[in-house]
Amino acid sequence: MARQVSYFYQGTKKTIAFSFSQHFDIYEAVAAAEGVDLTSFWAMEKQLEMTSRGQGIMKNYRANEFDRMGFSEIRFIKDEEQEK
Repeated sequence: MARQVSYFYQGTKKTIAFSFSQHFDIYEAVAAAEGVDLTSFWAMEKQLEMTSRGQGIMKNYRANEFDRMGFSEIRFIKDEEQEK
């Protein structure tokens, strides 16, 4: 069964199909679906990765940046939810 991702973009709830063969993670998938360029985001993320020790910094950066871009509540839809 194909995976689906649910998210809000600028106040509108959206659902897209997701495949790991096409995207690295769900953040990349939702950005691609909305046509958001992640070039500067990836550059900063790489710098943070080289200088930080913990995963908490990376998760906070990603969450804050995607909030700033207009995304919220990005998550996989569980199988039980898809059947409804």
